[in-house]
Amino acid sequence: MNTRPDEVLEQAQEDEARKSRARLKIFFGAAPGVGKTYAMLSEAQELLLEGVDVVAGFLDTHGRPESQALTAGLEVLPRKSFPYRGATLEEFDLEAALARKPKVILVDELAHANAPGALHAKRWQDVWDLLDAGIDVHTTLNVQHLESLRDVVAQITGVLVRENIPDKLLSRADQIELVDIPPEELIERLQEGKVYVPEQARHANDRFFRRGNLMALRELALRRTAEQVDADMRRYMNAKGIGKTWAAGERLMVCISSRPESAHLIRAAKRMAESLDAPWIVAYIESPRYLSYSEASRVQIEEHLRQAERLGAETVVLQGSLALAEDLVALALRRNVTKILVGKPTKPRWLEFFTGSLLADLIRASGAIDIHVIAGEEKPGKTKPVRRSASHTPVGHFLWSFAVVAVATGLALLMARYFELADVIMVYILAILVVASRVGRLPSLLAAVLSVVALDFFIIPPVYSLVVQDTRHSATFLVLLVMGIVIGNLTERIRQQAKLARFREQRTLALFKLSADLARSGNTARMVSQAIRSVAAQFQSHVLIFLPDSQGRLKWPPADLAAKFSPAELGVAQWAFDHHEVAGLETDTLAGAKALYLPLTGTNGPIGVMGVLPEDVPRWTEPDQRHLLEAFSNQTALALERTLLSERSLENQRQADREHLRNALLSSVSHDLRTPLGGITGAASTLLEDEGRLTQENRRELLETIHEEAQRLHRLVSNLLDVTRIESGVLELKKEWVPVEELVGAALDSLGQVLGTRGVKLDFPKNLPLVPVDPILAEQALINLLENAHKYSPPDQPIEVRAWATEKSVTLAILDHGPGIPAGEEERIFEKLVRLQQPGARPGAGLGLAICKGIMDAHEGRIQASNRPGGGAQFLMSLPLAPQPPQPPVEVIDHA
Repeated sequence: MNTRPDEVLEQAQEDEARKSRARLKIFFGAAPGVGKTYAMLSEAQELLLEGVDVVAGFLDTHGRPESQALTAGLEVLPRKSFPYRGATLEEFDLEAALARKPKVILVDELAHANAPGALHAKRWQDVWDLLDAGIDVHTTLNVQHLESLRDVVAQITGVLVRENIPDKLLSRADQIELVDIPPEELIERLQEGKVYVPEQARHANDRFFRRGNLMALRELALRRTAEQVDADMRRYMNAKGIGKTWAAGERLMVCISSRPESAHLIRAAKRMAESLDAPWIVAYIESPRYLSYSEASRVQIEEHLRQAERLGAETVVLQGSLALAEDLVALALRRNVTKILVGKPTKPRWLEFFTGSLLADLIRASGAIDIHVIAGEEKPGKTKPVRRSASHTPVGHFLWSFAVVAVATGLALLMARYFELADVIMVYILAILVVASRVGRLPSLLAAVLSVVALDFFIIPPVYSLVVQDTRHSATFLVLLVMGIVIGNLTERIRQQAKLARFREQRTLALFKLSADLARSGNTARMVSQAIRSVAAQFQSHVLIFLPDSQGRLKWPPADLAAKFSPAELGVAQWAFDHHEVAGLETDTLAGAKALYLPLTGTNGPIGVMGVLPEDVPRWTEPDQRHLLEAFSNQTALALERTLLSERSLENQRQADREHLRNALLSSVSHDLRTPLGGITGAASTLLEDEGRLTQENRRELLETIHEEAQRLHRLVSNLLDVTRIESGVLELKKEWVPVEELVGAALDSLGQVLGTRGVKLDFPKNLPLVPVDPILAEQALINLLENAHKYSPPDQPIEVRAWATEKSVTLAILDHGPGIPAGEEERIFEKLVRLQQPGARPGAGLGLAICKGIMDAHEGRIQASNRPGGGAQFLMSLPLAPQPPQPPVEVIDHA
């Protein structure tokens, strides 16, 4: 079996990964009630007897006694409760399972949707976490829950299944065990109440559990299981290096060429595949001869491949050598093909003697694979085959042959007196090799003939005559002629392979450059722009990319990008998007369009359309360029899909963060809001109930309490509003040129009652420059920092406020004499809801420093915290300076 080194390496890496990762086993069925949970529990009991640590993470036996009996002796993890709409839902406890970490865990109903509030929305995501944690998982799944079969199941049963799992999870499974019973037995179990309670059973029997539905679902389950088993078998064959086909199931491969008879061959393969109910592959080996094909031949190949795809075949185009039979057999062995279909040979027998027979080579190399020879389609009249284009050889190349042979003859005449005849013949062989390597096959054949003639005429006695006296020289002439032909053919093959290698290199380089450019693009807008530039440069065209809106309708791009396109073309692009097919110029659909429209299809469906409007003659008329254009569109689609998913994921994460922040804020400040409200309510109720018993001093104390608590509540609500503005990104600055002393003075005035008798030391140099700030926001930041210093400082220690200026900024420092900041918390304290547990500090919501950082970020300034050498903390606010503050207007007095 011929296996490429990269395939061997990939297989080895996959096998190594499978050995080291946790194992997933799925008990797979066609419908509920076939016995998946029972089979899973039966195997769990066997593992317990073997001493394996097995735990039931989540089981749903639906009250079936036979399943309940199998839970004996099995450790069952308690479920986690979630309140939902006045009820309590019990779900699988992922955290408990990860903490317990058994060898094997049972998790029933893989496609189940978790209750709101759970760690993951779907249970299969819980299973994925278990596998990542190194825990083997046994689970159950019905075929109707596969995402790829959702529409098929809805068409069959009339029921849209909303709980789905991605197909990649089924591919991730290390083992799939099919649990199957006949539909009649399942319906009988349903009627006996062994699947659902009687009321649910009657409803299910009327809608879902019909015999026809169950038969169709059973076939789907059998097919998906067979596909998985077939993939496992091919993986095993590759790993063990098995170089022959295992005919466990029929698989056909049909080999096509550019000849018109290939269309009949494809139809015959389709009929055979249907009769055998087998998958089939249409293979074309792109050999070095491909470059010498005419344009009609290339178009013919493209039509054959498109025809095969329409008929449901998998098409494979491989880059091969001139040994086509070996390449085809190697592909067949890799895909476990059991039958190869080829057309009857049409070349004469005598020509096969020189060029070889593909059929004969296939029969010799096929081994256990059956070779089927299909007769060509008989048509009345003479059919003109599509021939390879004859390469035109310039006359100068033949003159080059004459010149080289003439030089070789002159050299041979000089050598003839001193060297043997064999040495002279080598000169002519060298001449033939030079001609073949420089100018091609036909001139080399001419050089071979001229060499034989020149050798006979000038070197072999009698000289200057073509008469051969010694018959032994005839063999010499024949060998020289054959060697010349062989050398010419081999050299031409090398030239073709080198040319094809350059062509493949250019195609690969173009795709690599596109991938690199797209990878560096970042967001969707830049990626679309980069894709447009790359495709336009490669195909000398104007390019547009249409993206859909939320309703699935394509949006017309900006006018500057779509200047060369007509708005009427949007209908063609929409058709290509809706039908997932190419349309427009040089196609069979809406061919009157000025541009070609290719759907950008990702893994989850179409995500847009690429329109290509040629500047002159379309460069994608040849199949190889058409393939390259399609490769460009596919690469662009995948890159766009990744970016869109990334942006969607980021937006979902931001939404989740905002929701988390909102919940955290509400839970965090609820106590802080109740405390001042409680003080205000208590003082106000006391005043209202006063019947002259309170003294004037007591009444004033209560009023001061109401005022202080109202101020405290005002600051807390203001902080909440500031956080909301910062988080929503709507914080707008109204900058003014303000003296630093004025900002600090306004903040100290606002905190007069809070600071009380605490001293504040100010240290400002003279001539501090004005700073361009939003005075209200800057004052709020200073208030928060001063209040924070007041909280954490001893009552008898003053707060220090210093300021200094540099050429680029003005820095304000607020220093206290408190316990300082714990090591490693200097950056974290500016996060929302972070509160340090310091002795003597009053509780807070943990918003003040976060607001300061948000205000400084809006001013493009910096705020940082550190500990003072002598004890306490210091906070530095650096505000950037503008080049020059505006000058006040000069009043002009008119004396007239």
